[in-house]
Amino acid sequence: MRQWMVGVALAAMASAASAGDKVAPPPGGLYLGADLSYVNEMEDCGAVYRSGGKPVDPFALLARKGGNIVRVRIWNDAKWTKYSDLADVTKTIRRARAAGMQVLLDFHYSDDWADGDKQIAPEAWAKLDTAAQAKALYDYTRDVLGKLDAEGLMPEMVQVGNETNPELMGGVKKPKIDWARNAVLFNAGIKAVRDAGRASKIAPRVMLHIAQPENVEPWFDDATAAGVLDYDVIGISYYKKWSTRSMPQLGETIARVKARYKADVIVVETAYPFTNDNADTSPNLLGPDTLVQGYPATPKGQRDYLIDLTQTTVDAGGVGVVYWEPNWVSTRCGTRWGKGSNWENAAWFDYKRHEALPAFEFLSRRYVPRPARQPAGGQ
Repeated sequence: MRQWMVGVALAAMASAASAGDKVAPPPGGLYLGADLSYVNEMEDCGAVYRSGGKPVDPFALLARKGGNIVRVRIWNDAKWTKYSDLADVTKTIRRARAAGMQVLLDFHYSDDWADGDKQIAPEAWAKLDTAAQAKALYDYTRDVLGKLDAEGLMPEMVQVGNETNPELMGGVKKPKIDWARNAVLFNAGIKAVRDAGRASKIAPRVMLHIAQPENVEPWFDDATAAGVLDYDVIGISYYKKWSTRSMPQLGETIARVKARYKADVIVVETAYPFTNDNADTSPNLLGPDTLVQGYPATPKGQRDYLIDLTQTTVDAGGVGVVYWEPNWVSTRCGTRWGKGSNWENAAWFDYKRHEALPAFEFLSRRYVPRPARQPAGGQ
C-alpha cells in the first residue's frame, strides 16, 4: 500500500509540474458570482427576470451588478431531465461568456445529484472495477472539455466532483472512505483537466469541493496522505442549516486551510432566505431553521448576510463567494418534490414579478481585508 501511495503522489506531482499556466483570477483577484444552472430551464418554464421593472437577461444582469463568474453543473446521463447535459451546459457557458464572465464547470460524475450525503456512480459505470471507472472518468472529462474547447468555451475553472465528502461514485455515504480507490478516481479526473488544458489556450484551474467547513480539514488531510495533490482551489459549501460552525468559525477554517494546503479557498456554495413565506406548494429547503441571529429573513437580511460572509471570507484570505442558485424561482413547472421551486425564498428575485432584490448589491462592494483582531490584553 505504501508503494502505491508513493506512486500516486509522484504521478500527481509530475502532472502539476508539466501543466501550463493557469487562468488568472478576475480583475481584483476576487471571484464573485452564482450558480446559474437552472436559468435555461426556468426561462423555458416561463420565468421572466426583471430589474427596475424591465425584463433582463439574467447573465447580463449578474455581470452588470458586479458578478464575474458563473458556475454550472453537468450530469453524465440524466434521463429524468433534459437539462444539465452537455448541450444545456454549452448554452449556459455561451451565455456567461457573452456577458463577459468566467466559468466554473462542476462535474457531478453522476446521472443525478451528487452531494455530501451521496455519490451515486453513473449507471453506465456502476459495475466497472476501479481501474475501468478511472478510465471512464478520465475519458468523459477529457471529452467534455475537448468539445467545449472546440466551441471556444473552455471553462476557466473545473470541479472534479461536487461535495465529495463521501467516496467518489461510492454510493450512499459510508463510515469510511476507501482512499486507495478514491485517490485513483480523483487523480484520473484531475489529469483529464490538466491534459485538456495543455491542448487548449485555456488551462483551467482545478477545484476540489467539500460540503461544510467542519469536514474540510479531515478530508484534505486524508486526500494528501493518499496522494491527491494536484489541485489549485478548495471549494467549501457553507449553509448554516447543515453546519456546526458559525460565520466567524468559517473564517478561521478558511485561514487554516489556505495556510495548510497552499491552495486558494472559495465559498463555492451558500444561500440565505429573503422570506419564510412560500410562493408555491413545493416546500422550502431553507426555512426558519437556517436563520442566523442578526440576519432576518428579509431582502435586507439576505443582502447583509452575503456582504458579511464575503467580508469574512476575504479577511481570512479566501478569494471568492459563489451563490447557489439565485434564479431558481417559482414557475408553472415542478420537480420531483412538488410544483414550483424548493428555493424560491432564497432566490434573488421577489415573488410578484421576479424583480431583482438587494442581494445583488454584495457583488459590487469593495472588500478590503480588515486587520486581524488582537486578543484581549494583546499589543
